[in-house]
Amino acid sequence: MVARGEFLEYARVFGKHSYGTPKKWLEESRSKGIDLVLEIDVQGAAQVKQKLPESVAIFILPPLAPGAGAEAAQPRDGRRTTKLRGVWRKAKGEIELAEKFYDFCVVNDDVERAGREAQAIVMALRCSSAPGGEVVKKVLGSFGG
Repeated sequence: MVARGEFLEYARVFGKHSYGTPKKWLEESRSKGIDLVLEIDVQGAAQVKQKLPESVAIFILPPLAPGAGAEAAQPRDGRRTTKLRGVWRKAKGEIELAEKFYDFCVVNDDVERAGREAQAIVMALRCSSAPGGEVVKKVLGSFGG
């Protein structure tokens, strides 16, 4: 599928697994007039933004910084500590890219609130009069001619 250009975005993860979003999902959702929500990593978001600059990206941020709770609760053996540092370093690097590839950020320190914030972003976009906003086009279309 990669060779045939059938993915909107794709990545090879951990050197052995490939993941991606087939373009046909986007085409199907557009033809039905529904939103397509992708749960993708920063690398995927960068690819989508490059191909579809009008797309809207929401970064779901973690609630804790290293040492603020999650890391501190882990056992202190050498291998685990080294592995955790690598995970935190990667996460920090991805968070630093938030301004480059994401339009909105939601901190996931309360699942219910974070969900409401993400819904509010989508609702605001649906009501937008910005270029590409469908609400104005829909009303104008109702006037006919």
